Amino acid sequence: ALGISTACADSDRPIDVAQLPQKAQQFIQKHFAGEKVALAKVERDFLEVRYEVIFTDGAKAEFYKDGEWKEVDCRYSSVPAAVVPAQIAQYVSGHYPDASIVQIDRDKHDYEVKLSNGLELTFDLKFNLIDIDD
Repeated sequence: ALGISTACADSDRPIDVAQLPQKAQQFIQKHFAGEKVALAKVERDFLEVRYEVIFTDGAKAEFYKDGEWKEVDCRYSSVPAAVVPAQIAQYVSGHYPDASIVQIDRDKHDYEVKLSNGLELTFDLKFNLIDIDD
């Protein structure tokens, strides 16, 4: 029980951007070069370590422990085009030309994309559309 309470007590902790994994630092430099970081933090669950970076414009990026991106949420603007897989970008521009991608989330099963028109699209890892939520 002591080990579990220790793990819970250490769940979120602010860190310096320089303490992020190298891949995460490179991702931020490439895709958010002009943005100021408001907060960087490490989040620990029982078996997982993740990093979250929140920018002053409200955008945020979440990373796995190896520095690979998990989620990019730009709220008030579009997700940087280079982050979105080409097949997903083509589908969205072809089917929803007036919408932009404001959030993308990936895991080992699928990609979830939120559009500026409120729709949420889910793609499998081969970029086939498998679900639409409004």
